[in-house]
Amino acid sequence: MRSNTVVKDEGMRVLEERLGLVDAERFIALLRREPFDYVEWRRDLYKDVPLDEFLKNADKHRRTAEA
Repeated sequence: MRSNTVVKDEGMRVLEERLGLVDAERFIALLRREPFDYVEWRRDLYKDVPLDEFLKNADKHRRTAEA
């Protein structure tokens, strides 16, 4: 299992790559500023994505991570 520091560093790196530094910092500030229920957020995150599309993307991600 990776340490909390490693997970935080990798998470920030992914956010910066995907959003850019400014929007990554803004995202974190938004999470800290508002009451946030992670479980509810995750439950609703993919509710509009068809199951077959979700599974196809999950499999693609798995194959990429294994490479």
